[in-house]
Amino acid sequence: MTESRSRISKAVIPAAGLGTRFLPATKATPKEMLPVVDKPAIQYVVEEAVTAGLSDVLMITGRNKRPLEDHFDRNYELEELLSRKGDATRLAKVQESSDLATMHYVRQGDPRGLGHAVLCAAPHVGNEPFAVLLGDDLIDPRDPLLSRMVEIQEQHGGSVVALMEVDPSQVHLYGCAAVKPTETDGVVQVTGLVEKPDPADAPSNYAVIGRYVLDPAVFGVLRATEPGRGGEIQLTDALQALASDPDIGGPVHGVVFTGRRYDTGDRGDYLRAIVRLACEREDLGPDFRDWLRRYVTEEMEHCEQHR
Repeated sequence: MTESRSRISKAVIPAAGLGTRFLPATKATPKEMLPVVDKPAIQYVVEEAVTAGLSDVLMITGRNKRPLEDHFDRNYELEELLSRKGDATRLAKVQESSDLATMHYVRQGDPRGLGHAVLCAAPHVGNEPFAVLLGDDLIDPRDPLLSRMVEIQEQHGGSVVALMEVDPSQVHLYGCAAVKPTETDGVVQVTGLVEKPDPADAPSNYAVIGRYVLDPAVFGVLRATEPGRGGEIQLTDALQALASDPDIGGPVHGVVFTGRRYDTGDRGDYLRAIVRLACEREDLGPDFRDWLRRYVTEEMEHCEQHR
């Protein structure tokens, strides 16, 4: 008989990074506020948490991140202006972000890695499981991942990570998991984790992507974790400890994701994400797709002429 577990309600979103890959755009603007079509990337992530039933959201911020708080707060002057103009459509869009969830914020004083950012959430989370969503990974809402991870955690306890099969040449960019199968399709048990291994040393080509559902025991492990790769406290190292000794905080499972994911932390993938999402919008898609076809055709013809 499956043990009854309390419903997970809290999500943690680390957002203290400097966004150096997007300089100079991120010199004064948080990378999480860069627009993906007409919404900042961070709003997609909060919407995903809310869709999965996580209405209590803690954002781990840093210096120069005040625009994040402003975005999820009310803007009475703008709302009043739109109301007077009778612009109900734009008014609804402005109010949408402030009505999404109960938002909380805490600063990560020193940028000491993802593990340290997660540890900053301990006073807010307390002794209950919680989700962690990284803002660089956008998961298409048509391919629910987080809700499935919450379901697996509530069934088995412990922690759950999101995994995606990548080309072996790409494993050095990710945390990599050693796994063994379970009786559930698309779910594996994680027996070990390595942060950004050399391809020859990788235990598999299952890469950890930016979604986690964690047992609160991870906080105790993180407090005892020494800085690892890059001089930072790595969440991967803490998960490795949990996976190698389930008595600490339960097992670690992985949900293998095969859906649509957009990496907005890479400039090329960021641009591709905008194109894909714009093409699929009912209000923008038809005209944008027509323009894109013409543009690609013209570019191909131009290249042929200059061969």
